[in-house]
Formats: sequence, structure tokens, C-alpha cells
Amino acid sequence: MARTTASRRPAQPAQPGRPQPPRRRRTFGDVVRALMAFLALAVLVVGVPVALLKIVGSPLPHSFSMEVLREPITTETFINVLAVVVWLAWAQFAACVIVETKAAISGIGMPSRVPASGPSQLLARQLIAALLLIGASAASLTPGLAQLGNLHDQPHRGGPAVTAQQTPGQVQQHQQHAAGAQQQGGGAASTKVTPGAAAAAEAAKAATKFYRIQPPEGRHHDSLWEIAERHLGDGRRYNEIYQLNKDRAQPDGSKLSKASLIRPGWIMEMPADARGGDLVEMPVAAPKPAPDVQHYAERGGVKDTAAEGAHAAHTAPVQTPAQTPVQTPAQAPTQKPAEQPAHAEEAPVGPAVAAPSASQGSGHGFGLPEALIGAPLLAAGLLAALGRRRRTALWQSVTAGAVRTPRTPNGPEADAADALRIGADADTVAFLDRALRALSARLASDGGKLPTVYAAWLTDEALHLQLAWPEGQPPAPWQLGQDQTFWRLDRADLPADADVSASAPYPGLAALGTLDGARLMLNLEAVPGIVSLTGARADREAVLASVAAELATNGWSDRMTVTLVGFAEDLTALAPARIRHLADVPEVIETMAAETAQRSAALRTAGQDNVLTGRTGSAQHTQRSPHLVLIATEPTEEEADRLAELAADSGRLGIGYLVASARDDLPGAAWALEVTAAGRLLAPLLGLDLEAQLLPAAQYEAILGLFAAADPDREPSASVPPFMVDLTDQGRPGVYARLLGPFELIGLETPEAGRSLLLHEALALLLLHREGVHPRVLASALWPRGVTDDVRDALIDRLRDWLGTDADGSSRMSYDATGRLVLSSTVVSDWDVLQTLHHAASEGPGADDPQIRRRLLADALALARGSLLEDRAPGRYGWLAHEIVDAQHPVLVAEVALALAGLHLDAGKPKAAVAAVQTALAVTGSDERLWLALLHATHATGDPARLEAAAESLLARNHTLNGAARGLPPRVEALLDELLPSWRGSIGSIAN
Repeated sequence: MARTTASRRPAQPAQPGRPQPPRRRRTFGDVVRALMAFLALAVLVVGVPVALLKIVGSPLPHSFSMEVLREPITTETFINVLAVVVWLAWAQFAACVIVETKAAISGIGMPSRVPASGPSQLLARQLIAALLLIGASAASLTPGLAQLGNLHDQPHRGGPAVTAQQTPGQVQQHQQHAAGAQQQGGGAASTKVTPGAAAAAEAAKAATKFYRIQPPEGRHHDSLWEIAERHLGDGRRYNEIYQLNKDRAQPDGSKLSKASLIRPGWIMEMPADARGGDLVEMPVAAPKPAPDVQHYAERGGVKDTAAEGAHAAHTAPVQTPAQTPVQTPAQAPTQKPAEQPAHAEEAPVGPAVAAPSASQGSGHGFGLPEALIGAPLLAAGLLAALGRRRRTALWQSVTAGAVRTPRTPNGPEADAADALRIGADADTVAFLDRALRALSARLASDGGKLPTVYAAWLTDEALHLQLAWPEGQPPAPWQLGQDQTFWRLDRADLPADADVSASAPYPGLAALGTLDGARLMLNLEAVPGIVSLTGARADREAVLASVAAELATNGWSDRMTVTLVGFAEDLTALAPARIRHLADVPEVIETMAAETAQRSAALRTAGQDNVLTGRTGSAQHTQRSPHLVLIATEPTEEEADRLAELAADSGRLGIGYLVASARDDLPGAAWALEVTAAGRLLAPLLGLDLEAQLLPAAQYEAILGLFAAADPDREPSASVPPFMVDLTDQGRPGVYARLLGPFELIGLETPEAGRSLLLHEALALLLLHREGVHPRVLASALWPRGVTDDVRDALIDRLRDWLGTDADGSSRMSYDATGRLVLSSTVVSDWDVLQTLHHAASEGPGADDPQIRRRLLADALALARGSLLEDRAPGRYGWLAHEIVDAQHPVLVAEVALALAGLHLDAGKPKAAVAAVQTALAVTGSDERLWLALLHATHATGDPARLEAAAESLLARNHTLNGAARGLPPRVEALLDELLPSWRGSIGSIAN
């Protein structure tokens, strides 16, 4: 939402290659009208007071006493009273002339209203406008007024309106479609005109009406929608005003375009049937009206859909500074016009985002929650946060001395976990994060400042930032988008070595929905006011839950506070450092009132106008982090007014408010959104109709269940592997896979080379998920960029054929009751055997027998040939980054080695203990517990030289892992001081 000061920004220079509006010449009619206006003004402003002075005299009495009230009323008394009235009327008109003259010459802002002088001010406005037509200098200062006399002499560009809901790539298609329509001939010109339409056309030829954009009153700003509603009787006719005025130079030097704002002081030509006291009506000297005016006159304001194309029915209004100009950016053409398909306007851009289906509410079953699958940024954030939480729980269980295997989810939680794996787009999150940080770093190095960004549109090809107002040329590799208010970065143009050390510049970006493959992200932090959300309660809560979960876990933010009010379940588990729950709205008001005052004072002290100023440069890491407040509770009238006061200056303070309410007139609402039962997110005044990004209640609860199961503070449970291998001779597997170290298979023929990589990776995924893998999860893991169902099904058939059947004829791979792919118990991996042996040594029948336990642990440690799938092909197995097994494997190997080394030391075999620890160090060399065990075991051998060699190897390993600047871990250093006091003099130099 632009501030009113945006109208005073300097005009943007003409761009090379862009056609400029022609300079109109004064006609004889202009001169006549100007002279007539001059004479009228001279008579009214100068002649009237001169005549009154000569005939009646001065309006001021020479003396006054109460006796005059007792005198009889004579003709002279009546004339004197009438003269005073005329003097007052003249003074009022003179004031109108002064006000209108100042506004017309400056060309900026709406003239002030003179009290009780509507007709007088309207007359003065028309006379001043006509008078200025005679002066070339005045015409150049006020181009909007200079074109009033013969406006239709200017050529109007044909073609369709570029709508606010056109997605990247569609603008060019519309232009080609319009060009084809123009080449078909004058079909429209031969249309029969009805008598009523002909009369309207005559009215259009007789006069043209204009409206000057009003300045803001309080928090209310003019908009084309409201102008159409007041003067045309229907807000949906805003596009007629837009068509009449697009690309026309305005008083401040800028133009009305699809993506620009309308600003106070701009002059809009109105359709012929416009009515209302705020309009200025001028005769038109052109022999015929412009084509667009002719069309509206002949068809009674009906839009020319044949010329505009099929998509123009969704045209959205050009927005005022008070209404966010959230518009889809136009994408640079990727093909020459001749290469475009015949029906290019019907071609979708990018992959279609699946709409929420009935399965999203039911959760468990063959269908998966489409709401999570269709939210790639949200899914990526949740999946990454869940992985971190599971790793934290794993390491805390290690510290507690009882390694805990994460519980395998089931039911709705399993469906939610699968949906996260399918939907997550970590590459896009990484691109968005790197692109924004690189922009901030580049601006900081160039001495520039971060622009205020209202929204971002993210497509498969590029990132488009929509600025609050033009900020000039962006730094390379960024480029201007469809106009001066869009900065665009193509994915392919972001350098791999871009400087991304800067703080996150726009952490408040949150995805709201999609439109033809383009994802809208609203910058809640930049809103100078409240974002209100209406709709049914369940739908509102689904939107709020999605926004809250994404803000809590997104990967393009640093420090941030998200305050939640009225949420049914505690979301703190998603991000304890970001999420804060407050009890009710009064508590929010009290908290935010104090923070608003504190932030305002801090900005004044720092000499900064907004938080963005401090997010570049050397002090960037000390600046205020954003604070976003999401309120699901309906505020009272008093609370709503207080929230509006707090939000009035929130945009520059880094504070954002999203308030769900049943009322559509929430005070202080800068952006008004509505979510429908069909899953659409609407903002009529912003021209938005999106597929809403939702987190329905069923998936909301399932996500919380996944995080609760991974709670690091919950009581540790017994470590039970999800799949127990039969270790007897009768349990000999039909297929044995070695995953720990290089991938090896025993019991299967080698597949053909072209399909080997995919088949091996699919088998590895199934082996690491004995609970089953949904076919869609399998497809998303093997083809992260997407694949068709027939290709996926063909691979599953080949995998089933490759694995073959068991002795009883049953397939080694089948579908379970939930539709997931599962392996039979005869397909086993060394990871399965390792977990089984560790469980047997810890909790099995022979766990109390040191000899049996030592044998089980030795067999388990023998399986540790290396890291998990260490020979994986480049670019493959990306799904392992989200798997807990990648962290669980080294922890389990260390646990086995430590337990075995302890048994060897108890048996008086220190060399065997050293060998066990060294085997584990080859797999997980950074585990501090193994370093301590190595020193203890080596010291037990009684060989000082071996102890010194062990210490030297640990110092070298530490240098490799942590660098020279960081010394040994404190506990390792303390143990060395105890066991080998001379280490600092003999080998301590390695640490430096």
C-alpha cells in the first residue's frame, strides 16, 4: 500500500525504445475557449468587485451601532444587504479560483474543497482548465489538464487489457491474440447501432467527462472500483475507466498501466454515462471520438470480449495506494511471435497445482492430503523442521544413555508425512532464500537500500518482487519486470557463487495461494495496517494455520517472532524459538502497544525511517527482526479499533497483523481477503482470485502429532526396530542388500544399465521404509521435478518383476491395505540386521550374558563397512536429506562400538577395545564419545607411544573437522591432561 507521498516522487525517465505520447498542438478551438474563459474570469474576479464598489460602495460599514437595528427597512437597506450577499458570493468564487489555479499549475494533489461552494468550485475548475490550454508552459507542467480540450486527438492503443490475474507468460499471448483479431477486418465497425446506442454516441461526441483522483481522507484512498461505483453505478465497470486512460501521461509524469497505482492529482477520462458532482465536463473538438469511447457508447458500456480474448473476463482493477497492487507479473517472452502456437492463450504456464480434494479431510486411505502436496514451500519447511526435531530427540536420547528409535507414524500421521515428502520443494526454498539474500548483499555493497516489497510471485522460471513504488534499475542479475514496480530474477541467472551472507531481507513473506502455476507470497511485515480475513470459521482457521506453520518453519527467514492468538492447538512444537502463544486479544494489545513504542523510539534513535534501512550494511545483524501477529479470535469493537491504531504505523516497524473476523468492515483493514468454502481466496478490490493455500483441521492435527512423537523432552521408550530379522538358519533371506557402505545386492540379477540406477534407488527407499512407501512418495523421491503416472507405474512393474517371487510363489513386493508398497520378509538389508542385532544385545534374551552380548555386538559392528549408501550417484538419493536414518546410522554404529569396547575392557582386552572404537571412527569420526573411548582404551594398553599416537590422530582429526582456530572439545582436552600430561609440549603444536 503506497503512501500518499508516492505522488510526489520524481517522474521516471523515458526508457529507450518505449514509445512516448505525442505532443498535441493547440487548435483554433483551444484558443477561442481559452479567451472566453479568460474573459469570464476577468468579469467574475475583477469586474464584479469593481462594479460593486462603484454602484454600492465598500461592503464594510463606516460605523455601526445598535440603533441601526431599530431603523425601518428601506430600499437602500435592502440593496445594501443584497450587496453584502453578492460580496460574499464573489469572495467564495475568488477563493475557488485561487484553490483551483494552484492545483492545476502544480499538477499534484486534489484541490482543497471550499466549504459550501460545489457549483462555484466546479465552474472555477472548468474555466481554469480551459484557460491553461493557451499556454505551452502550463501544458507541459500539467499534461493531464493540457489534454482536456482535444483529448481524443491522441491515439489510443488497441488490444486487450492486461489483467491483474494474468500469469507469467500470458501477457504476450493476449497481445498476439489481439493482433490477430485486428487483422480479421472491421467486423465490429459493421455492427448495427440501435437508436439508444446512437443517442449515447451523440452524447459522447458532445462532451467528455473527467475525474481528478481524490487525495486520501484518513485511511481511505480513492480506487477505480469506488469511482466506477459512485459515477457509473457499478464498481465492476472500473475496467472501462482503465481502458480509457491506460498509458496516458499524468500530471506527475507517470502513466496508468496494469501494474501501477492511481495517485492523487491524476485525471481520469470517464465513460459518457458517468454522472456526479465531482466530474468536470468539457466539449470535444475532435471530429469523432476515440475507438474505445465509440465502442462504449455504441454498446452501452459492454466490454469488447472478442477483442480482449477469453481471459479478459477476469480483468482486475488498477489499485490505489491504500489497496495493495497485488498483480501477477508479466513474463518476458521466451519465443518469437511466429513460433507461438495458434492457441497460445490456452496453454497453461508451469505445472498445475492440484486443488484440495475430498481426501484432504479424511486423511487415511489410498488418497493423501492434497492440501500439503499442493503447498511445496510449506511442506519443505515442515519436513525440514520435523527432521531437525527428530535429530534433536535422537541426540538427547544419546546423552541420556538410551538411544531411541523414532516411532513410525501410522494412520493420518503417516498420510501427512507422505504428503510432506511428496509436496516438499527444497530446491525452490533454497533458490528463494539465496536470491533474496544475494539481493540484500549486492545492495549493501553498492550503497543502496532495500526496496519496500508488498508481494512476490514465484514461478518455475523466475522470482518476481512487486515493489511499493518504482525504485529504478535493480542490480544485476535482477532486471526490471513488466514495469518499474517489478524486479525479476530468472532462476538460471542466479550465480552459484552469489554472496548470500546478508541477513534475510524479507522474512515476512508468506504464501497465500496460486494462480495458474504462479504462487503469491504476501509480505505481511510491509503492510501499513491490518490484513483482514473473512469467511466461514473452519476456512479461516485453515488459512491461518497454513500461514502460521509456514512462517514458523520457512527457510528464507532468520530471527522472527510469530505471535498466535486463538489457535486451538499449540504450534510451539514447530519452532519453539519463533512461535509464541498469547491468551486473548487484550493481552496482544498490551504486548504490542509496548513493542510498537519501543520500536518507534529505537528507529528514531538510530536515525532510520524503517526497519529495512537497517537490514543492509555492517549493522544488519543487530536490527529488529519482524514480529507477525496472527489472531483467530474475533475482536470486539473496542479491541478492533485499538488494533487499528497499533497497525497504523506497523509497516515501517516490521510488525504485521493478520486478523480473522466474521465482519467485512474491520477497522484499519488495509487488505481485505475472503476465503470461500470451495477453497478460493478472494480480494475483489485487489483483483485476486487464487487457489487458497490451506492447512485443514485434519492435517493440522496430523502435523502436530508428528511433531509430538518427535518431542525430545518426552520419556524415552524402548528401542524397537520397525522390522525384526530372523537371524536363524531358517530365516535366510532370498534377497540381501548391503546399504552400509557401497550398495551391493545378493540374490538378484543385474538389471540392464539404463534402468539400474532407478531400480536400485527404489529398492533402497523401500528397504529403509519397511512400513511401506506410497507410490506417489516413490515417484517424488526418484523424480523430484515430477513424472507422469504411467512412467511411475511402469517402474513399479519392472521393480516387482526384478525382485521376483518367494518359494511359495508370492511376490516379494506388494501393496498393503493402505495402498503402500511393502517388501516381503525375505528381502533384507544389512541395516535391518544391524538394528536387530543391537536390539538383541540390549534387550534380547541373552542381553545379560556378556559372551552372547559381545558376540552380537561384534557381528553388528562387522556390518559397519562405511557410511550409508556412500557410493550413491551424483544427483541421486536427494530424499535421504529428510530421512532420520542418515543421522541414526552413525549414532547406532557408535553405540555398538562403545558397548563392545566396554565389554572388551571388562574382559581385559584393551587392544580389542581400541580396534572396536577405530572401526566406528571410520564411519562416524566426529562423535566425541568415541574420542574419549579411544583415549581410555589406548591408555589401558599401558603403551605410552600408542597413547601419544592416538592423541596425535585426534588432534589431526579435530584440525580437519573444525580448523586450526578451534581447539579440542573440553572433555577430550581434560582427559588428555589427565592421561598424557606432556601432550601440549610434544604434540600440542598440531592443534595450532
